Amino acid sequence: MPATMKWSCAAAALILCATPVLAQETGQDQNEQDTRYGHSSHGSAFDKGLRTKPWKMDGIGKSHFPITSEAPEIQFWFDQGNTLLHSFWWEEAERSFRWCAKLDPDHPMPYFGMARCGLNWFTIGGGGQQRYKDFLNEAIKRKDKASPQEQMYIEAWEAAYLPKERINRTKTIAEKLQAIIDKYPDDIEAKALHAMYSIRLGDRAENEKRINAVFAEHPDHPGAHHYLIHNWDDHDPIRALKSCEEYGIDVPGVGHANHMPGHVYSKVGMWKEAAFAMDAATRVELKYMQERLKLPFETWNYAHNRNYLCYIQEHLGQAETAISAARDLVNAPLDPQANSENGFGPRGQGMIALVRALTRFEMWEEILTPGTIPWGDSGISKRLRPDVEAQALMGLNRFDEARAIFDEVGWNKDGSPKAGPNSKQLHARFLMDEGKHEEALAIMKNLHDVEGRRFERTRSVGDPPMASLLNATLYGRLLLERGKNQEAADAFEESLRRLPGDAAAYYGLAKAQHRLGNNAEASEALGHLKYLYSDANNDLGEVEELEAMGITSDPISCSPKAERGYTTHSLDHIGPLNWEPFAAPEFRLQNTEDRWVELKDYRGKNVLLVFYLGDECVHCVEQLQEIVKKNDELIEEETVVLAISSTTPEYNRDSLKLMDLPLVLLSDVNHENARRYQSYDDFEDMELHSTILIDKEGRVRWKRTGGDPFMGIDFLLQELRRVNTEPLPDYTKSEVEKKRKARKPFRVFPPDRDRWSA
Repeated sequence: MPATMKWSCAAAALILCATPVLAQETGQDQNEQDTRYGHSSHGSAFDKGLRTKPWKMDGIGKSHFPITSEAPEIQFWFDQGNTLLHSFWWEEAERSFRWCAKLDPDHPMPYFGMARCGLNWFTIGGGGQQRYKDFLNEAIKRKDKASPQEQMYIEAWEAAYLPKERINRTKTIAEKLQAIIDKYPDDIEAKALHAMYSIRLGDRAENEKRINAVFAEHPDHPGAHHYLIHNWDDHDPIRALKSCEEYGIDVPGVGHANHMPGHVYSKVGMWKEAAFAMDAATRVELKYMQERLKLPFETWNYAHNRNYLCYIQEHLGQAETAISAARDLVNAPLDPQANSENGFGPRGQGMIALVRALTRFEMWEEILTPGTIPWGDSGISKRLRPDVEAQALMGLNRFDEARAIFDEVGWNKDGSPKAGPNSKQLHARFLMDEGKHEEALAIMKNLHDVEGRRFERTRSVGDPPMASLLNATLYGRLLLERGKNQEAADAFEESLRRLPGDAAAYYGLAKAQHRLGNNAEASEALGHLKYLYSDANNDLGEVEELEAMGITSDPISCSPKAERGYTTHSLDHIGPLNWEPFAAPEFRLQNTEDRWVELKDYRGKNVLLVFYLGDECVHCVEQLQEIVKKNDELIEEETVVLAISSTTPEYNRDSLKLMDLPLVLLSDVNHENARRYQSYDDFEDMELHSTILIDKEGRVRWKRTGGDPFMGIDFLLQELRRVNTEPLPDYTKSEVEKKRKARKPFRVFPPDRDRWSA
């Protein structure tokens, strides 16, 4: 039997014609066929989401939401789902609630739990929520089987999400939760949720009292810590520090429980602790992904955490680490639906991180070198490329070439280029080059003020920001170049108020104070810069430049609390920091000749595994037909295709004889291997469609599982070519040390340009 498929289109068409006949003979209509072949019998809402059995999760904290079902185990799984909701782990919470529905299909609360996975405080104003409204309607259908207390919860969400008229959903749920508390004063979960939904509705100090009331009954309640952080995150983040310290300790197994403290630490200037928190968040997510066979595009948390960690590492002077990590995100497996350059996919987050780091460390020549940034033709690439390349050209004093870029994209009536988000800053640079200094300063002063007003509303400069420097810092830089040293010092101080512990602002402040003759203040700014860069893994030029000016200082902490020293190896005990392909589960399957076939038999070849649902499945046949059309290209990419179903070797053998199909068919009669590859729905005991790409080393490089087979065969070929041509990076410590010896110094700002001096 050959290792690759050479299936004729005529044979495929024969099966396509035969399948509806079979359906008619067995009395099945097309909907029944779809249900049988991978689609949920409960409707489209159940087709999505995680479809394998949950497991007891450690490190997620504890909460208890009592429900009235007498079904064995249901309370444990409901509590697990509820606890995960407190940390915004929607996908895994839904998995636990779905298992509750399997244990007790007629109980309304599992469906209510599933509804909350999409109808919640975090997404309360978003769209695309019909699936979760469907879950809510399932709960409402069964409401008469709930206790009066449970009915009040269902009715709260019903009142907020199902009316046709526009209402304030947050306020509606908060009021309904208060009614539950009034009637059932011992309901701690109602108190915790009420505190969450009261964020931004009124006085935050008053809301903290609500949260403290939860702590009084449950001192380590995961939701209470989480909601206190959100309560102060965009208002007065330093008041959340205690919960930041405790949340990650109490809930070490959830990435978001480490992510949110990192949020706060970066806002208050605790950059080393921010790195620890976001590093832990990234590793926890990666460990989960490795254990559950998930790829980067299958969980938005991973890419968001990694981008945020890159941003934090930039502030600690860890340029090499931040840039390398950004490249890893950009080069992670792609997905045609979930990984565009827009949104939270790895490629989009990686492009943001890469551009931000390269511009922050002013790697102008590298930016202009083809291939350094893998620009696309849409999304973030289209938005940022003119800005970034023009900025690099101006950094190299090649202003005419920078102008040519904007001549191509066009100019606005106010004289600014029609480019991306930094076009006004670049316009100011053009004006400086033309000698229109005051006009340039006026533009930057306006941007500085706009940024300040936004900061007063949100207490945030981004989540994380796309820009490498604040407008306040850029304004200070232009003032410094014009010799307006006191105004520059004021701008840098304001920048540090908006972003405490910003190394770029301390560098500028030290220069401004030195020019003003304020040696003590200049020395203090240098001390803070040295403190921030004390764990840098690059030779950064700012400190040497300031010391050459005669400024001296030992490192001086600029953090509001004591911090630990952070390096990229500080948390290696948790797991890897950078994504690497996970080892494919081994399989042992019988071919049509009753011989056992194992994955290791194909080492040295790429393997395309296709879990299909038998030759009666129309969609499966269509997928296999599309794969066969690309057979020659698959052979060129050194790839074998293995088609796996639960049919017996004898059935497959008869099918081959009937259709004369030289196809490698493998039998997984008891679904043991389908379960290993998560290609089986444990909730409804049905097979699923899976398409899985395994590389020559036996590692999973791409996969898709669901109610429909994956039809993007051209996309798979594109990924195969990437697998064959792009080697995986080596993250061993020796490699890091080798790179470190060859690195070049970086600067946040270049030396002063005489042409722009006063």
